[in-house]
Amino acid sequence: MKRILLVLCIMLSGYSVAYCQLTIELCHEKAKKNYPLIKRYDLIEKTKDYNLSNAGKGYLPQFSMSAKATYQSDVPHLPISVPGVNIRPLSQDQYGVTLDVNQTIWDGGVISSKKEMAKTTSEVALKQLEVNLYSINDRVNQLYFGILLLDGKIKQNQLLQEELERNFNLISSYIQNGVANQSDLDAIKVEQLKSIQIQTQLMSNRRAYIDMLAALIGEPIDENVIMEKPNTSTQLITGQIERPELRLFEAQQTDLETQKKLIKTGYMPKLGVFATGGYGRPGLNMLEDKFAAYYIGGVRLSWNFGGLYTEKNDRRIIEASQSSLAAEKETFLFNTNLQVTQEQSEIKKNRDLLKYDDEIIILRNNVKKAAEVKVANGMLTVTDLMREINAEDLAKQDKIQHEVELLLSIYNLKYTTNN
Repeated sequence: MKRILLVLCIMLSGYSVAYCQLTIELCHEKAKKNYPLIKRYDLIEKTKDYNLSNAGKGYLPQFSMSAKATYQSDVPHLPISVPGVNIRPLSQDQYGVTLDVNQTIWDGGVISSKKEMAKTTSEVALKQLEVNLYSINDRVNQLYFGILLLDGKIKQNQLLQEELERNFNLISSYIQNGVANQSDLDAIKVEQLKSIQIQTQLMSNRRAYIDMLAALIGEPIDENVIMEKPNTSTQLITGQIERPELRLFEAQQTDLETQKKLIKTGYMPKLGVFATGGYGRPGLNMLEDKFAAYYIGGVRLSWNFGGLYTEKNDRRIIEASQSSLAAEKETFLFNTNLQVTQEQSEIKKNRDLLKYDDEIIILRNNVKKAAEVKVANGMLTVTDLMREINAEDLAKQDKIQHEVELLLSIYNLKYTTNN
């Protein structure tokens, strides 16, 4: 039947995009691609590129232009007078326009540190995004295995209905032979109606789960979809934790180390060349009261020691953040290891329960068959037979429950360890 549905899905693939068969790995992939946060990947990369570009432009010549017009209450003049010489005083209104060009030769590592900061900040943002996206896997697991459990229960309920239908026909023949009465038939009819009610509820729950999974992966899912049961026998799960949170902690530590390097650049010397061109009155010759063009060029060395006052405290602040981050990582590993231990115990429990399910089902089936013989011989009531049929059905449902719970517990461990 599964193969027929799969062939139909392939034939109809040109007319519908609804999925007819799904695996849990495909659901993980689709859900991640559909999640709105995935758009942040490109945004983070673009932001990093912009920051790197801005930091690199610190090596480009820096231009600045200024203009001024002033009026002075006094101007430089000779304190003596020379007979026969008329020295014209400078104008008290002065004007000037200048264009400055500064070229960094060595900035003490500021630009390289800013570039490194742009990279580490971007890496932290990417790792945080990976952590947020990873949590989607757990939501997919709950929905996927919820549908698998409902599929098993629906199938078992259909088998129960067939069993009840068989007994209904059997008791009908007993009535004709005078072995049973109408109340016996009514008892079976009640069980049939109850199983139909349960089937309706199971189908409704399954539709709701499928709708939620479809919303999560962002694509329609056919109502008759076949959920492939994962093969866990070939999967090797170790207790080693490889969660994206650990990579986030590493990225955050690297970012803090980069901030330490940036502190050092605050008190390193800066070396550069500069040139200034201007036009105004007066020019460089303060004794000439006329407009003139001029230029100045040279090398500039600056060294600000103010950063040394706060350097020690700045380092201590970052080291405190590193210690806090290390404690946070240790706490995460401690809690995760506890969860791993709990989930390994859950896997063992479900495997142990499954060992006895088949034997219980066989024994329940034997009891049911014996009850059917007794009913045929008038030694047992139909109500007692219904009790044995329901007990067998419950044993089969328990096996279905244990199988799906084992799969879910294995995938919970895979989620917790990410391996």
